[in-house]
Amino acid sequence: MNQMIDEPLERLRAAARRTRELALKRAATGLGHEDADDDVGTIGTDGALGFDPFPLLEALHHSGVRAVVIGQVAGIMHGSTELTGDLDLLWDGVPAHAPALAAAFTSVNARLTDEKGNPVATHPDSFLRPKVQFTSAGAGGDCCTPELPWGNLRVREFLDRAITAVDPGGLEVHYVSRKDLIRMRRAIGRPKDLRRADELDSSASERRSLRPASDSAEDRQRG
Repeated sequence: MNQMIDEPLERLRAAARRTRELALKRAATGLGHEDADDDVGTIGTDGALGFDPFPLLEALHHSGVRAVVIGQVAGIMHGSTELTGDLDLLWDGVPAHAPALAAAFTSVNARLTDEKGNPVATHPDSFLRPKVQFTSAGAGGDCCTPELPWGNLRVREFLDRAITAVDPGGLEVHYVSRKDLIRMRRAIGRPKDLRRADELDSSASERRSLRPASDSAEDRQRG
């Protein structure tokens, strides 16, 4: 697993602050993350009010459960400039790991619902569903297992390729690789997903195009 120090987490902290500041300037909409517009995304819902993914991310870290950040929070950690109001997670779905996951969500007083919006208990068995939706004081979103259909993608492999960001205090946050996130975006195919996939693809291409020029300059200096 790759490790990156702090910078992705600083990007996320800055984006969460901007989201909260933006949401303070508007009235509540009555919409949750499940009501998000396919173009605007959850920044247009009440999920943006007080958005702070870090309490849950810290709870996951302290519980020792390995949940991988996907969705736009992962996009922000990779450098996306679009804001979001939800936190989506992918974990391995192994029953033995479910109690630690449930403990993490319980510690932040999360409330769970199934895909139809029916309340379910914050119990290990609830997390064994392909997807469970959650809300907490800081963030709401989806918590998924690899059993959730993603077209022809083998998302279980994405867990093995995930990157780990570490802050100076020791917090570790696992997030999906840029390449795999782009694949997930294109598989879902909503306007916001395709736009964000193009953004990540373009920024990656720009970095690749800059690398040879830098190498050539170094070669000239050595010559």
